[in-house]
Amino acid sequence: MKLIFRLLLNALFLLFASYVISGVQVNSFYAAVITAIVLGLINALIRPVLIILTLPINILTLGLFTLVINGLLVMFVASFVKGFSVAGFWPAMLLSIFLWLGSFLTNFLLKDDKGAAL
Repeated sequence: MKLIFRLLLNALFLLFASYVISGVQVNSFYAAVITAIVLGLINALIRPVLIILTLPINILTLGLFTLVINGLLVMFVASFVKGFSVAGFWPAMLLSIFLWLGSFLTNFLLKDDKGAAL
C-alpha cells in the first residue's frame, strides 16, 4: 500500500515540478504516473550500474557526478515517455533535485518506527 502511495506522491511532485521548473512539461496525471513508474524502474535497475561504472569520476567530484547521472536519466526517460518532456540538461538536473527533495519528504513522512533505538 505504501508503494502505491509513494508512486502517487512522486507523480504529484512531477506535476508540481512542471509548474515550478520551466522546461519541464507533464501533460496529464496519467503521464506523471507512467513517468514515476519508469523513473523508479530506471533508478532501481540502471542507475546502480552507472554509479559503479563512473566510480572514479564520482570519487574525484566527491559524489557530485551523481547529480549529472540523475539528470541524464531524467532526459533518457523523457525521450520515450509520451506526455513528459524536458527541454534540456539543466531543467533535467533541477527536476532530479526537485524529485530527490520530494522523495526525501515522502520517506520522512512514511518512515517506519520499527527500527527506532531504545
